[in-house]
Parts: sequence; C-alpha cells; structure tokens
Amino acid sequence: MRLGAYPCNIKKNTNSSRAYRRKRIYERHRHRYEFNNKYRKAMEKKGMVFAGTSPDGCLVEIIEVKKHPWFVAVQYHPEFKSKPDLPHPLFRDFIASAWKCKRNKA
Repeated sequence: MRLGAYPCNIKKNTNSSRAYRRKRIYERHRHRYEFNNKYRKAMEKKGMVFAGTSPDGCLVEIIEVKKHPWFVAVQYHPEFKSKPDLPHPLFRDFIASAWKCKRNKA
C-alpha cells in the first residue's frame, strides 16, 4: 500500500510539465496499483507518454496520450491538494484546454 506523499520526476515538453512548471513534484497516494513495466515499450510505440515516474524511473506516476489535446492520467490524488480558490495545476490546465477546444469549435 502506498500512502502519503511520494516524489515524481516530470518529463520535459509534456502537458504535465507545462501544468506544474517543475521537474520534480510530490503528490499524495492511497492505493495498491502500479503500471506493469512489461508493457511499457509497447505502449510507448502506440503513443502513450510516460510523463512522470518515481526518481528511479521504475514506477509510472503520470501517463499522457501524445495525439490527444489533453489526456493526462495519474496514480496519485490531485484532489487532495485542490481548493476552490486554488485549483490543482492539472485541474486548472485541464479546464483551460477544454475551454480552448470549445472556443475553437465554435
């Protein structure tokens, strides 16, 4: 069981790096799940980006889909650090991306 804050290194030029504006973050976990690295290369070939990993590179913390405007999935709980007047960076940038897509279609 992973409980509490864990470090995550963020890959450059990803939606996550633009949202956080940092190379390393600390986010809170409460789960028993992890990505099976056996499938990592195959998933990368199909367009998945491993945007955040543990400092040793073994645990996948953030994934993104390269050809999607803003597909970001995380292993941690960003809602633990979000407030109505100070949203979590991932929520803030997700809403901004959705708003931009809506304006471009109008």
